[in-house]
Amino acid sequence: MRKLLKSFKTELNPTQEQKTKINKTIGTCRYIYNFYLAHNKERYENGGKFMTGKSFSVWLNNEYIPNNPDKAWIKQVSSKSVKKSIENACTAFMRFFKNQSSFPKFKKKGRSDVKMYFVKNNPKDCACERHRINIPTLGWVRLKEKGYIPTTKDGWKIKSSTVSKKADRYYVSVLVDIPSNPIGNNSNAGIGIDLGLKDFAIVSNGKTYKNINKSARIKKLEKQLRREQRRLSRKYENLKKGEATQKANIQKHKVQKFHHKIDHIRTNYINKTIAEIVKTKPSYITIEDLNVKGMIKNRHLSKAVASQKFYEFRTRLKAKCDENGIELRIVDRWYLSSKLCHCCGTIQKDLKLSDRIYRCRCGCVEDRDLNASLNLKDAKTYVIA
Repeated sequence: MRKLLKSFKTELNPTQEQKTKINKTIGTCRYIYNFYLAHNKERYENGGKFMTGKSFSVWLNNEYIPNNPDKAWIKQVSSKSVKKSIENACTAFMRFFKNQSSFPKFKKKGRSDVKMYFVKNNPKDCACERHRINIPTLGWVRLKEKGYIPTTKDGWKIKSSTVSKKADRYYVSVLVDIPSNPIGNNSNAGIGIDLGLKDFAIVSNGKTYKNINKSARIKKLEKQLRREQRRLSRKYENLKKGEATQKANIQKHKVQKFHHKIDHIRTNYINKTIAEIVKTKPSYITIEDLNVKGMIKNRHLSKAVASQKFYEFRTRLKAKCDENGIELRIVDRWYLSSKLCHCCGTIQKDLKLSDRIYRCRCGCVEDRDLNASLNLKDAKTYVIA
């Protein structure tokens, strides 16, 4: 039996005192992350060497804070959270040096995703019960969703946890050690999944999952979001003109809540789609390695592509396949899944994007996306994720 790390995320219901501690810790982590970036940038401009995260942590605790008493508030929050923010900044630099990403960006208050990290130091840390969880420096915090996170009484081991804030709501994500099934237990045939914009996912077994962004519920929320964005924009314009609108009255919470709600609906739809696919217990699942970054560059399709959350689908599908012992196959992005006939193997090079029905000389007439999913199912060249 293999071991697998799985994360569980749910909403917290903290007290006012706990909210203050969380806000203070997240603010300190953001400050330290930006300070590390600025410090290394200044050293580079002055001809100095790059300072690693470990060296910066030693310098911060032994030299900078003792010589700057006004920065003593950094010591008032969890040291593990501060150290993790330094590690994250160092990782961002390493990725930049390896040409895997752009230069690290400074985190902005209320906009960037900053988390409060805790590691399990002893058995009492991160203990979880049905309705509450014990987090270091916070104590017992109530959970809004009872019974979702596995409890420690059942033998589940929590490795670490992070607390985050989004749209004025607080969430905890715990990393749990769980047993996973070995690969290859399922005897059913494999399936191929073709992801698209017209429909979200087309499975080779004939099942089609509609595009949730075309539903009436999402369209209504997006309409309300646009209205709130215009209202917020007018307040800023009035402030620039020196009119009566006060800066304290400019609240972004409504806009954030609409973004948050739409994001949750899309993620929930992805989870339900994956759960329904995995329930069929296929021996393997084949998907295509989509060039999402290139697709977003098309200004006519960028919003539609981003709202489909293809990368999140792939990440969650990988985790679900590992948990259920299903082999996940990734086909190269240049594989001609749409232009290849799944009956005779003929390639139609002149096939246009507007051609939604695939017609072959052999007499095969099939939906374009279903034909692509069948080709992905039968693909011989792939990489196991």
